[in-house]
Amino acid sequence: MGLLERMERVRDPGGEQSKDGAVAADTLYETKNNIQNLVIEEINKQNQRDIGNELIKKLINDTVNEHIREVGKSEKQKIVEEIYNDITGYGPLEELLRDPEVTEIMVNGPEKVYIEKKGKLFLTPIRFRDDEHVKNVIDRIVSEIGRHIDEASPMVDARLKDGSRVNAVIPPISLIGPVLTIRKFSKKPITYSQLIEWGSASPKMLLFLEACVKGKLNIIVAGGTGSGKTTLLNVLSSFIPSDERIVTIEDAAELQLNQEHLIRLESRPPNLEGSGQISIRDLVRNALRMRPDRIIVGEVRSGEALDMLQAMNTGHDGSLTTTHANSPRDTIARLETMVMMAGMELPQKAIREQICSAVNLIVQQARLPDGSRKITNITEIVGLEGDVVNMCDIFRYETKGERDSYGRFKGEFKATGYRPKCLEKVIGNGVMVNNDWFK
Repeated sequence: MGLLERMERVRDPGGEQSKDGAVAADTLYETKNNIQNLVIEEINKQNQRDIGNELIKKLINDTVNEHIREVGKSEKQKIVEEIYNDITGYGPLEELLRDPEVTEIMVNGPEKVYIEKKGKLFLTPIRFRDDEHVKNVIDRIVSEIGRHIDEASPMVDARLKDGSRVNAVIPPISLIGPVLTIRKFSKKPITYSQLIEWGSASPKMLLFLEACVKGKLNIIVAGGTGSGKTTLLNVLSSFIPSDERIVTIEDAAELQLNQEHLIRLESRPPNLEGSGQISIRDLVRNALRMRPDRIIVGEVRSGEALDMLQAMNTGHDGSLTTTHANSPRDTIARLETMVMMAGMELPQKAIREQICSAVNLIVQQARLPDGSRKITNITEIVGLEGDVVNMCDIFRYETKGERDSYGRFKGEFKATGYRPKCLEKVIGNGVMVNNDWFK
């Protein structure tokens, strides 16, 4: 019996057709599942080398045309796409992944799928069949990069082929079913011109940051979750000269650098036996033996902060990283805490001396209530006076909380008039500086 004949039996065992000629929603739903199962069965019978995505789509299309006659052409095409996405892609999420305006996808169980657009959250009409349907999509994502998720290991960080960051949590940890969060990244690296166009920074601020990167200053990008830290780190990294050797270290590879002399390292979680873990800290220590001109750590969140500070203090100038903090002053406190997590019982003053010696600039990112992302502060770490870290703002974003007719905050980027001391190092590395930036 061929595929189409078996499909006919599954769809209508008794041979009866619908009296009113319309396909009820539950019947159509069941029929789609049956078509999908039979197509998968047929694919499994064929040699994998001989079947491609086009043949799979043709097989689905022929089956749908033969056995779902009661709906229009456009509806049939939608059914074909849904089945095709379930078999070869990420199911209902494919539509959202293709939408360039969607920056984040949040699946809260099979019934609720949220997205972020322009910094705002929206509930979509997209639904999964059940928990198992969501779990299948998660399995497909994590298996592509050699990760796994199950009841014994119910949380995982992964990434898509385009670099988008993925986090998944399944029961018993999650009480609402499988939860999937995807932070999308632009397929084309974002440029500093786009940051200006979006109102994320002023031209003077970005020209100054470009000079600082080329002048080998050590920079930390700080901000809250979803504030645009990785996007800004990508832009800053693009200023690094192409003749320098760069080592990037990340939990999930997200940075999009186009330089030729680039080594990308990615941490690894423990395997099923609990061994084989390679942490960010391990990679930072190893990177020091790889003769890097620059070390870029996607994010420091633990004891690797100490190794990063030591790298900055031992000749690896121009290193970049990000961390979670709500203000430049808070960044110092966060760094102190993370250094203590390295297990070294250092006095507080010694830690602050390390920070002041290593870090030149803190660039503070924020996501405002209107959904926009902006650089709110560019701050120089001047030095240590007693036990207090001295800091001076070079640029800041000022707003009175007023909004325009579109609901966007009214504000402006201002130079404070302070000429940073670190410019001596920038000029010493052969980079031109314009004093008009600071007026």
